[in-house]
Amino acid sequence: MNFIVKHFSELSTEELFKIYRLRVAVFVVEQQCAYQEVDEADKVSYHLWLQEGETILAYLRVIPAGVLRHEVSLGRVIAVKRHQGLGTKIVEHAIAFAKEQLGAGEIVIEAQTYVRGLYEKLGFRAESEEFLEDGIPHVRMRLLLKKT
Repeated sequence: MNFIVKHFSELSTEELFKIYRLRVAVFVVEQQCAYQEVDEADKVSYHLWLQEGETILAYLRVIPAGVLRHEVSLGRVIAVKRHQGLGTKIVEHAIAFAKEQLGAGEIVIEAQTYVRGLYEKLGFRAESEEFLEDGIPHVRMRLLLKKT
């Protein structure tokens, strides 16, 4: 299994196609949520994925501070095979990347409520009540990163 991280400007057309195809399959088709899945934040984000052969097993994007909010943020988190630890693994990679490469002191996310426990195990703490985003329950969470 390979861990890959690329800024949007570094993605090949084939990589971008695979990422968008996966994201739309999960967030638009599977979750039956009609919304603008591809957005401007993609163009300034870092795209991280775990790959085996030519298959993406897990994916997320790291959005630099100042794009959507003051803090670094994670989004579009997908584990293709669920309950296998892939979601945890990709988020751990993203946390390390945000801290080491982007100098993040904290990360803020809007997590789908059903995966709140995954983020809590990684140190995120809820800082909002549950709210609906595109018809799906979410909660805003924050992770304070220790200085090294």
